[in-house]
Amino acid sequence: MGGSVPPTLPGRVRASKIRNLLSARLKPYWLHAYLLTYTPLLLLADSRITALWQQWALGALTFVVLYLATLKAPREQRLQVWMCVIVATGFEVFGSLIWGVYRYRLHNVPMFVPPGHGLVYLFGLLAMTTPVVKQHGKRVAHFVLAAAGAWAVAGLTVLPILTGRFDLQGAMCLPVFAWFVLRSPRWALFAAIFIATGELEIFGTSFGNWSWLPVAPWTHIPSGNPPSVIAGGYCVIDASVLLAMRAYRAGLNTIITRIPITMIPRIGPSMRLLLDRRVNSGEAVSPASANLIWSLSSGENTAKPITATATNKTMATMIQSDVIDQWPMKISSSPVRNSTP
Repeated sequence: MGGSVPPTLPGRVRASKIRNLLSARLKPYWLHAYLLTYTPLLLLADSRITALWQQWALGALTFVVLYLATLKAPREQRLQVWMCVIVATGFEVFGSLIWGVYRYRLHNVPMFVPPGHGLVYLFGLLAMTTPVVKQHGKRVAHFVLAAAGAWAVAGLTVLPILTGRFDLQGAMCLPVFAWFVLRSPRWALFAAIFIATGELEIFGTSFGNWSWLPVAPWTHIPSGNPPSVIAGGYCVIDASVLLAMRAYRAGLNTIITRIPITMIPRIGPSMRLLLDRRVNSGEAVSPASANLIWSLSSGENTAKPITATATNKTMATMIQSDVIDQWPMKISSSPVRNSTP
């Protein structure tokens, strides 16, 4: 029948509404989902490569991904992310090449690792403004902290039976992580970083991209592979990033304050001599231009209205072209005319 509604139409409308609702709810998290998807794919690709140039290509790709991802962040957060890349590179060189508490597959610091730290940091920064954080507040932190605590306890009890690794090092990171999650105003960042680093460490050690030594050099503390609450290390990185940002701003402010402030120049002796030579020459400029010249020569920054008197006519004996040639500012002048009718 022409006027009847197809029986499938209500179902289609209902499905469309559900899709729109899910899209609206998940839209604030699309970048987080993207980063959580990119990381395991990157690590899988790195685990299959055999040449350094291939690893460099992955690093270049990750830098591009980080750059595009930071475009969605405010400028202040972008600065923090790139500062994190620099700071974390220093920690990587120390932790892997000097201390040797963990080692990468090719015995280097892969080129994708520094921007990878930036992606993790950006993941945490963007999580601070997500709806789930705004709606549930510290309950999110308590949930993440409970998960971290459960992992730390498992690393001391259950996981040693399955993996043969007693994870004291991961458990020692738990108090640091707990303090930052419970006391820091940036608690949402650390809660989100725990999720990102948990995924990163599980996939990285599973694919063989890197491995943690059973016993840490120097300290001789046994460690899991990976340590359970290694996100506590990111708390130290974040504190270092904030200190570096503070030093950067202080240095920048010092440089700015030491740059000589450009003052409005005054007419020098040569211009005064030229003015004296042209007294009573009959050449005249507009009153506004003459007033500007004399007000600046006397040390004033703003011109004052003048009247068409004989004195002003004598003052207006400098040609406008001379002013414009030697004056670094663009002066909008009115047509040349006498100051008196």
